[in-house]
Formats: sequence, structure tokens, C-alpha cells
Amino acid sequence: MPDRPGALGALASRIGAVGGDVVGIDILERGAGRAVDELVVEIPGGDARLVELLLSEIHQVDGVDVEDIRPVADALHDPRLDALETAAVLVGAPTPDSAIEALCVHAVRTVGATWGAVVDLDAGEVVVSEGEIPSPGWIVAFVAGSQSSARVADGDSGPADVAWAPLPSAGLALVLGRNGQAFRARERRQAAALARIVDTRFRELKAFAVRQVHPSVTH
Repeated sequence: MPDRPGALGALASRIGAVGGDVVGIDILERGAGRAVDELVVEIPGGDARLVELLLSEIHQVDGVDVEDIRPVADALHDPRLDALETAAVLVGAPTPDSAIEALCVHAVRTVGATWGAVVDLDAGEVVVSEGEIPSPGWIVAFVAGSQSSARVADGDSGPADVAWAPLPSAGLALVLGRNGQAFRARERRQAAALARIVDTRFRELKAFAVRQVHPSVTH
């Protein structure tokens, strides 16, 4: 929608005209005079037949486009709370392997991806995955190409519906994808933050394991 005062109010008014209730708003991206928002809308009585009418009303607002519409299981979910709960799970992982597995599962859920994979950069293979992933060879090639891109720091190289984040201490990379729907700036930052948490936890657990094998002795 246009990133200007009153635009969201006009949109909410149109949604309300068909009895829809906006119960959640998440700003995914802003820039170049546009804002990409994700709205959670409750339909009266859960009547799916009102969806087409809802879309018709939304399109009456000047400059507003609908990118995607889908049902949600929990209309009252809070993306920020979801991210905090995910971080708590990752920080509490008891082993390096469990941290990596938890990252893949929870990153897919938290960021709203269709699939996820963690790639071993040295071995060039997928070590853990969630959902129906593309071929491991494609994922490995995607990460390799992204690493050599000038935009690697932004994590936005390659297809818009694929995002990735490095775990340098672990020598791994998190790759997320969804079919046809672009990842927005906030979602990419979220994926990168989760990867940093697990990379730090991975380093801590490895250091602890070394201390257990080679304890220091003070006389």
C-alpha cells in the first residue's frame, strides 16, 4: 500500500465494510513510498464466501494491491512473541546437533517458509531439512552463488522466494524457501537473527565439549 498517513485507515475501513475485523498487523517492509503489511482479518462466522467481497472492497483503495491471501490456524498469533519463544528454544538447545535441527524446524515456522534446510558449506551437503525441499544440489549451488554475490551481506541474492543466512562458526548456512511469495526485509532479518543465535550456541556447546575432554588443572 502507499506509505502515507491515512492509507491503512482507508484499508481498514473497507475491510470493516464487509464485516471483517483486523486482529493483527505486521509491517514486513517499507521503502520507495510503499509499505508491505501483513494483516490478519477475522471474517464474520468464518464465512469463506466473503473473501471475494473482501478483496473487491480492498481493491477500491487507491494504490493497494493484494499479494497473497491464505487461511491461518491461529488468528491471534503474535509474530514478535513467536520469535522470542523460538529464540528461547534455540538458546536452550542441549547439543550442537539439536540446535541445528531446532533452527531448521523453528525458522520455517517463525518466518513462514514452506521449506528449510541447513547446509554444510565444507562438505557441500544438506545436513537437516524441513518440508519438501528442492534438490540438495540446487540448494548447495544456491548458497555457493550467494556467497560470491556482491549482495551477500544483505542475504537477498538469488530468487526472491528463497532466503539464506550464514552460521560462520559452525560452517553452515540456513536456507529457507516458499513457492512464489517473496521474502520481505523483516523476514530476512528475522532468519539472520535466528541463525546468529544458533551459531553462538553452537560455538558455546563446542567449547564446553572441549573443556570436558581437556579440563584445565590448577595447582
